[in-house]
Amino acid sequence: MQRFKWALPLIIPLLFACASGDEALVAKGDWKGVGYSDGIKGKTQRSYTALSELGAANMGAYEEGYSLGVKEYCNPNFAYQIGLSGQYYEGVCEGTEDAQMFRMEWQRGWDEQK
Repeated sequence: MQRFKWALPLIIPLLFACASGDEALVAKGDWKGVGYSDGIKGKTQRSYTALSELGAANMGAYEEGYSLGVKEYCNPNFAYQIGLSGQYYEGVCEGTEDAQMFRMEWQRGWDEQK
């Protein structure tokens, strides 16, 4: 875990990027970027209806970006810090190879931040 401490300052801002980032991505038509943003933050995947409220949604591009973001988010090496930061885990890693390790590390961090 020690070897990953240098990466935490790079990862944490991605987890808490503001909603205005989504608006800018939608304005550019970057639905893959919107999906990646949701995935890297550990958010539950949005429905087509929810995306359509932002604009003319491209669900395929959104899903592609979301999958990439979730893959990075679900790295168990960062799960402890995510829990420690107080970020609630929405279960997006369930079904992945490292799901159990991620949840255990997240829970350890979550329990320590209380």
